[in-house]
Amino acid sequence: MSIETPPPHVRRKRYRGTHPRKFEEKYKELDPQKFAADVEKVIARGQTPAGMHRSICVNEIISILHPRPGETSLDATLGFGGHTEAIIPLLLPGGRHFAVDVDSIELPRTEARLRKLGFAKDVLVIRKMNFAGIAQLLPEAGGGFDCIVADLGVSSMQLDDPARGFSYKNDGPLDLRLNPMRGSPASTLLQSMTEKSLAELLTKNADEPHAEAIAQEIKKCTSPIITTRQLADAVRAALSRFPDIKEHKRTLARTFQALRIGVNDEFGALDRFLDVLPWCMKPGARAAILTFHSGEDSRVEQAFQKSLQSGIYSSIAPEPLRPAPEEQRSNPRSTSARLRWAIRSNLPAF
Repeated sequence: MSIETPPPHVRRKRYRGTHPRKFEEKYKELDPQKFAADVEKVIARGQTPAGMHRSICVNEIISILHPRPGETSLDATLGFGGHTEAIIPLLLPGGRHFAVDVDSIELPRTEARLRKLGFAKDVLVIRKMNFAGIAQLLPEAGGGFDCIVADLGVSSMQLDDPARGFSYKNDGPLDLRLNPMRGSPASTLLQSMTEKSLAELLTKNADEPHAEAIAQEIKKCTSPIITTRQLADAVRAALSRFPDIKEHKRTLARTFQALRIGVNDEFGALDRFLDVLPWCMKPGARAAILTFHSGEDSRVEQAFQKSLQSGIYSSIAPEPLRPAPEEQRSNPRSTSARLRWAIRSNLPAF
């Protein structure tokens, strides 16, 4: 009988100074289960641990969806899986939960985490797909869902990883794709746009008041902008006559947001999702959608109002719900969240 030789111990790569600065050096925060106490200290400071997503409005969403044993539910934007993790136990025994996401990098990691928690394939069905195509799941789901949640925010795993290019705070390739295996990165989009079309994109996707100045500064760069730092420097140069650093940060965030929305056609995908959503819901089914800026929220509100007026929904949220003050203090990334809900009427789907 042969005895397997254990792999040699590999020392963790050390970092300079007393605290890690680079994303890949934050080993404690990147392994929250192993270093739970250290992660709790970060959270207690009102910060989100690097690479760790803290799901927003979990209790409020559970209250709206009210999952029951034996029901079939859908998480249309799985991400880290926090909402899914809270929903599944309420469906048992006899229920099933579907979850979809487009991120080819984070989806396998989330699935591995959820499987390790004991959610087997007969209870949790995971598919890599855009939520605009959820109607494809109907045959497998028995014709419809009893409750559906969609969190439209970008996950902390995406924001914090410099290799994804989602944030101006760390230097990395200017990518911004939710699915890095499809489409072209934001750097390619910038090169293909005229100054006028870029200004229009910044205005349409992020209500950026300095859109024209930023577009002019970006397009006059002598070499292509291919990194997050290059883009951030161009935005700061466009704002050089504005001394307010807080305004700089807000404009940087809006610029990256606008490009991300454009690269991923997020508004187009959201419109298609909202169109098909009521036809994927059983009579009396509940839906909850978390939005994070006015462009998303207005689309959800208008779609819900239209379906309410036509009798497809029996009731909708009169006003968006906000995260509780305690959650906003402990998780600053929740401050812009808006939560809307809708309940399907008994009208036939077709």
